[in-house]
Amino acid sequence: MEFIESVLGVFPALIRAIPVVAQLAIGAMIVALVLGLFVALARLSQSKILRTIATVYVEVLRGTPLLVQLVYIYFVLPVVGIQLDPIAAGIIGLGLNYAAYLSEVYRTSILAIDGGQTEAALSLGYTPTKALWRVVIPQSFKVALGPIGNYFIAMVKDTALTSVIAVSEILKTANTLNAQTFQTVEIYTAAALLYLALSLPLSRLVIVLERKVRARA
Repeated sequence: MEFIESVLGVFPALIRAIPVVAQLAIGAMIVALVLGLFVALARLSQSKILRTIATVYVEVLRGTPLLVQLVYIYFVLPVVGIQLDPIAAGIIGLGLNYAAYLSEVYRTSILAIDGGQTEAALSLGYTPTKALWRVVIPQSFKVALGPIGNYFIAMVKDTALTSVIAVSEILKTANTLNAQTFQTVEIYTAAALLYLALSLPLSRLVIVLERKVRARA
């Protein structure tokens, strides 16, 4: 009973860090969604240069740990004169990393769209570019919705990694409380439960959205 009370007593301090988690996750997801789409289009481009640049970007970002990327952005870039505050560095780091993964989601989703859709659009007088943006990409978003939602949930949990660059999110707050009270088990149990409480509703929301999209298809 005392353990449960101690865990519950930690929650108010950790809950105050949720707005920081939301700022990180939403900001980074916007970066990842936009950049990931353009990287995907570059990989599908007829330009060898664009395909090469996009492929290198994806392989480098997917081939190195997110934690290392965050540390590099926050601690190494200032050496060359690029100084970012912790939250900005966290948003950029998470956004760049997840853009590499989402680009593959976009690419496979675009390729999954029946080529007849493009042909029909061209027959109606659409240019190839207009057909891509008006017909193919909107439909590909429906295909990609589930994976995008799952990556967002993963990103919410990965905001914990920004604790190493001094972002006062849930894990950083837990570390500070632990240093002050030494209630290690209680504090980190509360942190784990809070992450779970954030993730489960998001998982349910993704399922509901997928069902709605399939019902309208």
